[in-house]
Amino acid sequence: MACHIVVLRRRLPVWLIPLLWTLVLGLWGLSRQQSVWRDEAATWQVARRSVADIWHMLGHVDVVHGLYYLLMHGLFECFGPSTTTLRLPSVLAMAVAAACVAAVGHRLAGAWAGLGGGLAFGLLPAVQFHLQEGRPYALIAAGAGISTLLLVTVLDGRGRTVRWAAYAGTVLVCALLNWLSLLILPAHLATLAWTKAGRGIWTRWAASATAAAAASLPLILFSRSQSDQVSWIPPLTWHMMIGPAVLLAIGGLGALLDRPRAGRLSVAAVGLPLLAVPQIGLIGLSLIQPLFLDRYVLFGMLGLALLIGTALGAAVRSTGPRFPRASPWLVPAVVVVAVVALLPQSLAKRSPASRVDDVLSVAAEVRQLKKAGDAVLFIPAARRDTALVSPDDFASLRDIALTESPAASGTLKGKEAGPDRIRTAMSAQQRILLVTDAPEVARPVSAERDLAKTAVLKEYFTAIADEQVRGRRVTVYERRG
Repeated sequence: MACHIVVLRRRLPVWLIPLLWTLVLGLWGLSRQQSVWRDEAATWQVARRSVADIWHMLGHVDVVHGLYYLLMHGLFECFGPSTTTLRLPSVLAMAVAAACVAAVGHRLAGAWAGLGGGLAFGLLPAVQFHLQEGRPYALIAAGAGISTLLLVTVLDGRGRTVRWAAYAGTVLVCALLNWLSLLILPAHLATLAWTKAGRGIWTRWAASATAAAAASLPLILFSRSQSDQVSWIPPLTWHMMIGPAVLLAIGGLGALLDRPRAGRLSVAAVGLPLLAVPQIGLIGLSLIQPLFLDRYVLFGMLGLALLIGTALGAAVRSTGPRFPRASPWLVPAVVVVAVVALLPQSLAKRSPASRVDDVLSVAAEVRQLKKAGDAVLFIPAARRDTALVSPDDFASLRDIALTESPAASGTLKGKEAGPDRIRTAMSAQQRILLVTDAPEVARPVSAERDLAKTAVLKEYFTAIADEQVRGRRVTVYERRG
C-alpha cells in the first residue's frame, strides 16, 4: 500500500488522493438503510416546495438556511427527491474540504503532511457524521477550506486582486449558508498576526473581510427575529467543554511538533487558530445566548486535520534518515490503524440508530396500519414532517388538527386549530392514528393543543395497535363503544 501511495503521490497532485478517499468514505452506506431523520426531513420537505413558497417561509422561519434550501430545491428539481440527492452535496463538499487540507498541508509542511492531513480529515468522527448529512455544514467546511487555501496563497506572496475577491466571495457564501461561519474571520486574523503579515496584506484582508461581513449583515439582523428556533439549545455547562478541550490538546501537540515560530507561515500558524478560535468564539457567544453546537464550528476540523497531518509529516521526516525504507510506510500504516480503530464508530454513523429518529420508517408503518376514513394527529406538531416527506403513505388520512398547511403558513409544521376545535374534530372520529416520538426520545407534552389531543384519546379512545421503530411511534386508537 505504501509503495502504491508513493507512486501515486509522485504522479498525481497530493490533494487528489484525499479527495477520492473522502468520496469513497462518503459513498459508503450513503442511504443509511433508507433512513432520514428530523433535521434532514426539514431539508427534504422545504426543498420540495416552490421557490415562492420557500421565500415565503424564510420570512417566518429558518432564514439562516435560506441559500441552502434554494440550492437543494434546484437539485431536487433536477434529480428528484432521494437520499442520494439529499446527501451527495455534503459528500462532494467534504471531499473538496479534504483536498484543501491536503493542498495547504503540502504547501506549508511537505507532501506527507498534506497527504496525512487530507486522509485524516475524512476519518474524524465529526466529519464522518456530517459527511452524509443533508444539511449545510459540510458545504460550509468546503468554503472554509477554500478560503483558508486562498489566504495561504496570498500570504505565500501571490496576492492578486482576483484571489482577494474570491476570498471575500467564499466567506460571504459560507455566511449565507450559516452566518456563524464568520467565526473563521477571527481565526484568519490570528494567522495574519502570527505570521506578521505586511501592511498591504492586512489592508486587503480587512477590506475583503469587511465586505463579506457587511454583505451578510442583513441576514444576521433578520435572523435575530427568528431566534426562537434556537431556544431549545441548552445553556453552556462545564461538561460541554470536555470535547473542545480534548480537540485543542490534540491540536496543540501537533502545533508543537511543527516547531512554530512567530513570523513564519506554518501549519501551526494556520491550523491552530482555525481549530481554536471558532470554538472559543462560539463559547463566548454562548455565554450571551446558548448556541453551543459543535456543528456550527464543524469547519474547525480543518485545523485539526492540518495539525494531525503535520505531526505525521514530522514523524516521516524523523524516521527517514534512520529507516529510509520504512518511513514511506508510516502514513499508510497510521491510516490503516485509524480505519480499523474507528470501524465500529464508522459503521454506527452509517446506521439509522446514529440519529435520534427516522421519518421514513414510521411512514411505512402508517401505510400498513391505516384504513379508509381514518384521521391522523401529530404530537408534537413538528412530527408532521413524516407526512411531508412521505405524502403517499399518508394518502386518504385526514389531518384533523391542521388548519393551514406548512407551505401556505410559511412554516415547517403548519398551523393547527385551537384546543377546543381539536377536541370537537376528534369527537367525530372512529379511528385516529397518532404519530409521535418513541418514549426513549420523547419530551414531556406541554403545548396546550397536544395536551388536549392526549386527554381526548385517553378519555374516549382505546389503543388497538402500537408500533415503535427507529425513534418514532405510531399508535392506532379506536373509539370506545
